[in-house]
Amino acid sequence: MSNLFDSMTIKNHRIKNRVVVPPMVCFGQTEENGFVTKAKVEHYESFAKGGAGLIILEAHAVEKEGRLANTQLGIWTDLHIDGLKRVAEVCHKYDAVSLVQIHHAGINTPRNVSTLPICPSSFNRNGSLSRAMTLDDIKRVQESFLLAALRSKKAEFNGIELHGAHGYLIDQFMSPIINHRTDKYGGSIENRMRFGLEIVEMIKAEVGKNFIIGYRMGGNEPTLDEEIAIAKVLEDKGVDLLHVSAGIQGETVPKVPKEFCHNWIVYCGMEIKKIVKIPVIVVNGIKTPQQASEIIENNLADFVAIGRGQLVDPNWANKAFINKEPNPCLNCPKCLWFKDGRNCPGRKG
Repeated sequence: MSNLFDSMTIKNHRIKNRVVVPPMVCFGQTEENGFVTKAKVEHYESFAKGGAGLIILEAHAVEKEGRLANTQLGIWTDLHIDGLKRVAEVCHKYDAVSLVQIHHAGINTPRNVSTLPICPSSFNRNGSLSRAMTLDDIKRVQESFLLAALRSKKAEFNGIELHGAHGYLIDQFMSPIINHRTDKYGGSIENRMRFGLEIVEMIKAEVGKNFIIGYRMGGNEPTLDEEIAIAKVLEDKGVDLLHVSAGIQGETVPKVPKEFCHNWIVYCGMEIKKIVKIPVIVVNGIKTPQQASEIIENNLADFVAIGRGQLVDPNWANKAFINKEPNPCLNCPKCLWFKDGRNCPGRKG
């Protein structure tokens, strides 16, 4: 039986426990240039010092015109590497394996970042227009993802996580709700997967055998059954780690058995875990060591992502290891958007 504090090795990187800091975009700690700040280094150092085994940095924009906000961290230029290296150094100092989540917002790019965002298909969302990507656009953005992965490696991270969930660009290609293309990137599930799979193949060909390639996926993309099939393809294409979250709003939410004690997002991750051999991270609403331990001990997932719990108490993992209760999440709304625990009323040290 596995334990929450058992180690696991992925691509020759020993992850000391099964506690994950998930990617949580923390606005207000950087400026429009997307550079790492002192506050950002301290933010991640607190989690590494607090004992988490795997830290996945928040979404970093692969193109300036594809940011989720004008204060999002960037990885679209080599100038970002030095700042990112400072974060990698504090993670490694405390023996935490670290990945950079790389991301393009697509249709969700705000108008103060791009006046006409790109999207798989032209789309009108409540009067806000996005234009369909040309084949040249597709090649350029795929190359931007590849360059972002190479910059992550130069910054001495252990790998990357492709953001293929939450309605962002890779997810938009996957979804029949948004992707209405009639070429090889639209239509069948095989075609809708092509954009993301080609990025995986491009990165895999360039980064070397010890660089982790993770993929955050929507467990209901567009249904759980289809996402289980997608997970198998991602595994076959060489993805090393799956991080199961939610897809685009409006897609099918699976029915959870009455006796199941977590939410539908966790349920999707556990169902995917049953059919793949690569490690699976589950996330969403898991806050206590008891909840996390039960998942690992029953082999329902390989890793447990603790988001708000570690924002409240960055020492969550160290406290759980010595059977001391971490500071509890108060379920207040303060961290829901900014994902910054510094002002959390439950953070008491």
